[in-house]
Amino acid sequence: MNQLNLPQKQAAQHTGTPLLVLAGAGSGKTRVITQKIAWLMEERAISPTDITAVTFTNKAAREMKQRVSDTVAGKETIKGLTVSTFHSLGMRILKTEARFAGLRKGFSIIDPRDAVNVVADLMRADLASGRELVERTYQRISSWKNLGITPATLIVEDDEPINRATASIYQQYQRYLLACNSVDLDDLILGPVTLIQEQPDVRERWQRKIKYLLVDEYQDTNGVQYQLIKLLAKDGRRLTVVGDDDQSIYAWRGAQPENLLQLKKDYPNLQMIKLEQNYRSFGRILKVANHLIENNPRPFEKSLWSELGYGDPIEIVQAKNEEHEAEKVVSSIMKQQFQHDARPSDFAILYRSNHLARMLEIKLREMRIPYKLSGGHSFFERSEIRDVLAYLRLVANPSDDSAFLRIINTPRRGIGATSLEKIADLANRSKQCLLDTVFDVELSTTIKPKQCNTLKELAGLLEQISAQAANDPVGAMEALLEGIGYEHWLGETCETEAAKRRWENVRLLVSWIEDSYNQSTENLSLSELVNELILVDMLDKQSDEEERDMVNLMTLHAAKGLEFKNVYIVGVEEDILPHRVSLTEGSCEEERRLFYVGITRAMQKLTLSYAAKRKRFGDHMECEPSRFISELPSEDLIWNRLEGETPIAEQQDVGRAYLAKIRAART
Repeated sequence: MNQLNLPQKQAAQHTGTPLLVLAGAGSGKTRVITQKIAWLMEERAISPTDITAVTFTNKAAREMKQRVSDTVAGKETIKGLTVSTFHSLGMRILKTEARFAGLRKGFSIIDPRDAVNVVADLMRADLASGRELVERTYQRISSWKNLGITPATLIVEDDEPINRATASIYQQYQRYLLACNSVDLDDLILGPVTLIQEQPDVRERWQRKIKYLLVDEYQDTNGVQYQLIKLLAKDGRRLTVVGDDDQSIYAWRGAQPENLLQLKKDYPNLQMIKLEQNYRSFGRILKVANHLIENNPRPFEKSLWSELGYGDPIEIVQAKNEEHEAEKVVSSIMKQQFQHDARPSDFAILYRSNHLARMLEIKLREMRIPYKLSGGHSFFERSEIRDVLAYLRLVANPSDDSAFLRIINTPRRGIGATSLEKIADLANRSKQCLLDTVFDVELSTTIKPKQCNTLKELAGLLEQISAQAANDPVGAMEALLEGIGYEHWLGETCETEAAKRRWENVRLLVSWIEDSYNQSTENLSLSELVNELILVDMLDKQSDEEERDMVNLMTLHAAKGLEFKNVYIVGVEEDILPHRVSLTEGSCEEERRLFYVGITRAMQKLTLSYAAKRKRFGDHMECEPSRFISELPSEDLIWNRLEGETPIAEQQDVGRAYLAKIRAART
C-alpha cells in the first residue's frame, strides 16, 4: 500500500458501495486491482475463494494472478482465488450448472470458424461463392447474443425477408448446438446470464459464491457481459470496476463504453475515483494525447499528467509514398540505435491496418533489423490444417466427438442439422460416441438410407486408415487425403489460387509428419506424431514470445495495454486513420480514441508519419494528412517535410549504423 499514490490507495481500500475506478492510460490500474485483492485477503481476512476478478485476455488474467501471488507471498496463500476472462468464468458456470442449461457433461465449444461452417450448412450456402452472406448472418446471430437476445426472446419487428430468414437460422443454429452438446463463444456469456435470470437457485448460489467482484477494462464490456456482472454483483456493495472511456476501441465487436454511465443509473450510490497520474510517458506525449481526446464528447473529464519530465517534441514525418515512408522510419530507428545504443525491442511501429506492414517488413529486412509481426496466424490455425488434423484425431481416437463434428461435412456429405440431432440423440441414449452410432441398427430406421450409407462409408474408411496407420503413418495419411478427395474439394470450394495455397499447406503437413517419423528413433504412432507437431507449434509460439529483442510491428488495436520507449505511428492519413469505413459509419470518435491509445503507448519518443501518395487498388492515390494531426498542439510538434535532403550528419549516422550491422553479421 505504501507504493500507491493517494487515489490508488483510496480505490484499493474502498468497500461498502459500488466503485468505479476511472483509470487513465499508464496510471497503474492493474496495481490497484492486485493490491485490492491482497488487501481484502490480508487486512479484511476475506477468503480467496470469495473473490473473483475478471478481465478480457488469458494473458492479463495470468499476469494479474501472478502479481497477487507475489504480493501476498505464495501460491498457497491465494488457493481458490478466481482470476479469469469473461469466457472462462462463463464456462465455469455452465460446467457447474450444465443440467439446468440442457447440456450434458463434457460439452464442446466450437470456435467461430467452425460456427460459420455450421451456419453455411443450415443456409445450404456455398462458402466459395456466398461467404459474405454467411458471415454476415453469423455476425448478426453473434450480435443478438451479445445483446442478451435468445431465440425465445427475439422479436423481428420488420417484414424484411432477410431478417426473418436470419431469425430462423438462429433458431436452427441453437437447436444444432444443443443436439451436438455444444456451445459457441457467445453462449459462454449468454448461457450463464439466461440461467441466472431464470433459475433463482442458480442465481443465489453464484451470488453467494462470488462475494467480492472486480472487473478490469470495463469500457470494453458488451451488453450481455454487463448483464452477467450485474446479476453476479447483486446490490453491488462489493463490486469494483476499472475502466477508461477514452480507451474504448472495440465497438466493432460489441463493446459499449456507455456501460460506464449505466453503472450510475443502476447503482445510485456508486463512488468514482480518478487515476490521472501517468507512470509511463513524458509530459509532452501526455499533453498531445490530452489535446487530441478533448475533441471527443467525454462524460468523464480527466487529464493525464506525469512527473517523468517533459521530453522531446513529437516528430511529424512527411514522405513521398509508402516506400519512402518505410525508408524514413527504418532510417530513424537505425539512427536512434547508433546514437543512443538502443535495442530493437525499444521500438514499435504501429498502424491502423495490417496491409501497411508489408513495406516496413521489406525495409527492415534490407537493413537486417530483426522484427516481430504481431497478429500472424499459426500454421495450425489454418482451416485446411485444422480439417486434416481433425481427421487424424478421429483416426487415432474414434471417441473424439468434436473432431467428428468438424469433419462430418468437410467435404460435404449431405448430413444436415436434423440428421445430426438424431445421431447425437441416439449417441446420448446409447452412451456411445458419435462415430460408433454409425453402426447402430437403430440409426438406419432414424435417418435416410443414403445418409446412413454415406456415414458407414466414412466410418469404414477411417477404420481402414487406422489399421494402416499402425505400421505406415505417412502412407495412411496419403490414403486418407485421397479417400476423402480433399484436394478436389478445395478446388470446388475455393478460387484457383487459394485452393493451390491451401493444398500446398496440406502437403507441407504431410512432409512434416514424414520427416518426424523418419527422424524418430522410436516407432511413433500417428496420434503421437500429430501431438508432437502440435507441441512443436506451441513451443515455437513460446519461443517467439521469449525472443523479445526485435522491433515490434502491430496494429493500434493490438498495441493496447503495451508500452515502448520509441513509438512510430505510420499512415496517419485521411481514410486510413480515421479509416474510411469509420467515417462512412459516423464513428470518427472511436478512431480518435484509437489514435489516443497509440500515442499513449510511447514512453519517451513519438513519431507520426504520412505519405503524399499511397498505392491503392493498383494505382497511386493522392493522400491527405489525418485531421487528427491538426488537433495536436502545434508548439509541441516538429516537422520533417519533403522539402530538402536529409542533413549530412544524419545520413552519416545511418550509414555508420548500417556498416556496424554488416560487421556484426560477419563476426
